Amino acid sequence: MSVRTTVTFDDDLLKLLKLKAVETSHSVSELLNSIVSDAFREDSHDLKVFDERKNEPTVSFESFLHQLEADGKL
Repeated sequence: MSVRTTVTFDDDLLKLLKLKAVETSHSVSELLNSIVSDAFREDSHDLKVFDERKNEPTVSFESFLHQLEADGKL
């Protein structure tokens, strides 16, 4: 199922998108669908990785900074 919608792009981004469409012999709609699908697929992957690592110990920025200083690396 496809739904038509209106999206507002910066002029330069739209020009770049149109050039990419011509260069790849795809429509702007096909490119946008691919780009959005890839972004959500990446988000899904990231969430799975976060879930797999949820039990790993965490280190705060401040404590890591102090450790680097103590080790003479900063």
